[in-house]
Amino acid sequence: MTTRFRYRAANTAGEVIEGKVSSLSRSAALDDLRGQKLFPIEIEEVEDGVPRGNWRSSGRREALVLWTRSMATMLSAGINLERALTFSSAQERNPEVARAIIAIRADVHRGVSLAAAMRVHARLFGGVQIALISAGEESGALASVMSQLAKHLEEEAELRARLRSALMYPALMAFVTTLGLVVMVMFVVPRLAAMLDEAGGTLPYSARLLTGASAFIVSWWPMVLGVGVLGVWEFRRWNSVPGNRKRWHHFRLRLPIFGEVEREFSAARFTRTFALLLSNGTPILSALRISRAGVANEFIGGEIEKAMSGVSQGRRLSAELAGVLPPGALQLLSVGEETGRLGDLSLRAAETYEADLARRLRVSIGLIEPALILIFGGIVGFVAIALLQAIYSINGRL
Repeated sequence: MTTRFRYRAANTAGEVIEGKVSSLSRSAALDDLRGQKLFPIEIEEVEDGVPRGNWRSSGRREALVLWTRSMATMLSAGINLERALTFSSAQERNPEVARAIIAIRADVHRGVSLAAAMRVHARLFGGVQIALISAGEESGALASVMSQLAKHLEEEAELRARLRSALMYPALMAFVTTLGLVVMVMFVVPRLAAMLDEAGGTLPYSARLLTGASAFIVSWWPMVLGVGVLGVWEFRRWNSVPGNRKRWHHFRLRLPIFGEVEREFSAARFTRTFALLLSNGTPILSALRISRAGVANEFIGGEIEKAMSGVSQGRRLSAELAGVLPPGALQLLSVGEETGRLGDLSLRAAETYEADLARRLRVSIGLIEPALILIFGGIVGFVAIALLQAIYSINGRL
């Protein structure tokens, strides 16, 4: 059974064209396009004429991934750098990225290196991309490095998407249940409370508790909302202090389930970036510094900075990272240092922890979902029982 794919590709003249192709699989579609002397930039499965994903680039991060893959494809096809930048800027749909590429192309046209031109936009591209492209230009293997970088960004995006999708269902369940409870407590229960007051008599304890909570929320919800907003603002202000943020991130690592997920996510991201930099000739201290910039957890990042200091004094990296990375990653790094294959085994550590993270997410979500069902089911059940007891008490007095 064939599947239709929509594609954007560069031809041998360097022109970017769009079209559709039917093939048995995505890899077969790529082979078909290459057989037509077309070099794919984007390819996406479509169903009933509608792309399954979002054909238009919706965010800066996605746009950077697509631009890197586009550049890698065109450079591998033999298109020169300036022309590739021209085509990619014309096809870019994210305004911020498009403006940056146009400025980079102008700098390259004046004789500035690609890495130096990108360094002006370091906040957009990040240290990893700039360092790798600089290494690729120095070694004369820019197309190959671009391909490696595109693969790295795609795998990082896939890991992030896997984490988001795993947490989406519990978050959606919590939101919908909370919304339903708020509507019930603020609109349904007050009307029932008015009926109960008219009927008179003594209500069951559960009904009194429910109507009391409802009356408090209805009367004081602006204050409750204000306290909540003030609490969030105060926490953000407290968390903006580097020392406090580091303590908060350390606390998050000690949380059950979530702490282990965050640690493994940070370990996978750090070791993959570190491996990619080492494999392209980046010195170990520079690779550590750039890889540390990609670690969002400040506590782990601080420990990596301590490890950098120890490595600069001649100590072993695996020993310095003890207590920061999971034991399996440390073992692989230790073997890599002993055998001179630190880059290869760092990549293997990243792949191992990405697989472990996927497994842990499945197990964790399998535990979180029934826990949420029990918690919210208990709350909804209490509300339902309180309402039923109140109604039965009214009927008993009629």
